[in-house]
Amino acid sequence: MSFTATALEGTKSEQYAQLTQQARALVDGESNRIANAANISALVFNSIPDVNWVGFYLFDGTELVVGPFQGLPACVRIALGKGVCGTAASSRETQRVEDVHAFPGHIACDGATRSELVVPLYDGDTLVGVFDLDSPLLARFDADDQAGLEQIAAVFVGSLA
Repeated sequence: MSFTATALEGTKSEQYAQLTQQARALVDGESNRIANAANISALVFNSIPDVNWVGFYLFDGTELVVGPFQGLPACVRIALGKGVCGTAASSRETQRVEDVHAFPGHIACDGATRSELVVPLYDGDTLVGVFDLDSPLLARFDADDQAGLEQIAAVFVGSLA
C-alpha cells in the first residue's frame, strides 16, 4: 500500500479534520495496535509543525511502556500517576502542559522539550495507553490542538476493535 499525505489547508480545526481523515485511511482494515500506532505517530510527526516527539506509551497491565514513536529515544517505562503521561493515564484527562518544567514530577526524556500534550487512551473502561506529543516551544499546544489530537487518538482506539 502506498500512502501520500496531502498538504493540510484552512484553519487549524480544518487541518485537524483533514489529518483525522488521513489517520482513518491509514488504519482502515488494520487492527494491529503496533502497526496503527507506528503509522499514526509518523503521520502526526510529519504533519504538525514544532514537535520533537510524537508517539504512544502502551499499558502493559502494570505501567506505561514506550510503543511506536517518532523522535529521539524515549523513557521506556512510566508508572501510572507519574509525569505528564502517567497523570493523563490515571486521571483519564488530557494533559496540556504549557511549561513542562513547571509540571510537578515531570519526567524529562528529552531535555529540549518545553511543552507537552498527552491524550489518555481508553477502550471503554480499559486503559490502552497514552498518545504523547512534545514540543521544544513553550505553550505550543492550544485548545484546537487538543481537540484535534483527541480525535486522532479516538481513531487509534477505534482501530483496536
